[in-house]
Amino acid sequence: MARVCQVTGKKRMIGNNVSHSKRRTKREFAPNLQNKRFWLEEEQRFVSLKVSAAGMRTINKNGLSAVLKDAKAAGLIKLV
Repeated sequence: MARVCQVTGKKRMIGNNVSHSKRRTKREFAPNLQNKRFWLEEEQRFVSLKVSAAGMRTINKNGLSAVLKDAKAAGLIKLV
């Protein structure tokens, strides 16, 4: 699962570079991914996730345990 956010499921998109003369060449829009450790209070341990900036905001808003539960239900992560 390279270049995929484990919280939001965001992945790369393909688009066009458009020059001044309107010539189009393919390019990639990559998500802003970071490897980050979060403290999971219920299990008293750290959890390492590859999350986008939007994923970090979601964790701050909803809480880590709720976000992990939703991500596991969506099939984005597998917790041991």
